[in-house]
Amino acid sequence: MSRFWSPIVHTLTPYTPGEQPKITNLIKLNTNENPYGPSPKAIDAMQAAVSDLLRLYPDPNGDALKDAVAHFHRADGITRANVFVGNSSDEVLAHTFQALLKHAAPLLFPDISYSFYPVYCGLYGIDYRCVPLNDAFAIDTNDYSGGGAMIFPNPNAPTGILLPLAQIEALLKAHPNQVVVVDEAYIDFGGTSAIALVNQYDNLLVVQTLSKSRSLAGLRVGFAVGHADLIAGLERVKNSFNSYPLDRVALAGAVAAIEDTGYFNQTCTAINTTRDTLTKSLIELGFEVLPSHANFVFVRHPHHDAAKLAQSLRERAILVRHFKQPRIAQFLRISIGSDAECAALITALQAILNT
Repeated sequence: MSRFWSPIVHTLTPYTPGEQPKITNLIKLNTNENPYGPSPKAIDAMQAAVSDLLRLYPDPNGDALKDAVAHFHRADGITRANVFVGNSSDEVLAHTFQALLKHAAPLLFPDISYSFYPVYCGLYGIDYRCVPLNDAFAIDTNDYSGGGAMIFPNPNAPTGILLPLAQIEALLKAHPNQVVVVDEAYIDFGGTSAIALVNQYDNLLVVQTLSKSRSLAGLRVGFAVGHADLIAGLERVKNSFNSYPLDRVALAGAVAAIEDTGYFNQTCTAINTTRDTLTKSLIELGFEVLPSHANFVFVRHPHHDAAKLAQSLRERAILVRHFKQPRIAQFLRISIGSDAECAALITALQAILNT
């Protein structure tokens, strides 16, 4: 604390990221990182970008990346004008909160959701209301009325539960004068992207990241897809903050990763297969496993405290995520690792449960 702080700094409750321990030989299943490395083509592209040209500023608009995203979603009629790019989906979300989500009516988002949402609201002075998930820990779109704009992850985090595209479209139809932001960090592991609806609804913005399904969490690249007028608002905020959010190396790697659809499909399929195997094994151990369409599972055991399970796993050099918040304090979020890592997790849990 300092007497030089601006008044708002005293009011902030910063986001707490997942632990990144500086310890070797850990099985790290706590931050939803991809167990497979980036596309070899992306690595080659980044290595090639490390050249004398780094003395020059990168493209402030990231047009090559916008074009790559648009081409990937060309079947949905997406063009460069529909795409915004930024330094991680967190930065894209931050600009979204400031550009599109601060209105007289409170912003709506789930009570169990991405914990950065209330942080952004505190930072930007946005009034908000949390909408409880139903008893099955799913989003009920009928509850999203009487407020303003809305944002939610799909699949939701940390539950992993998917909201079907038809329900998202019904929400858009019911609230044509409110912005609806769908945060799709995990959509590539089993859902249908709402990008398919962008050209039908001018109030829809879809945010995605390259951190999960494209194995580039260390690169920090995200993007949004929406009506050109929404994108223009994001560009105005971005260019009032940082005109060069993505460096030359990041742009090169991101473009190559998006273009390598074969590797993308291969690794997503492998993760989904491992998730199904892990889910079956956890159920056999007596865990309740919420239906996941993400690269993680959200589980609880009826006879074992979640915090104690997390600590016991940690003592065996396995990290999982425990959330100390109402309604989910007895759940653990377990990232999908490699087959070998998930097998080691099950072996450790068998030993712990039998102690």
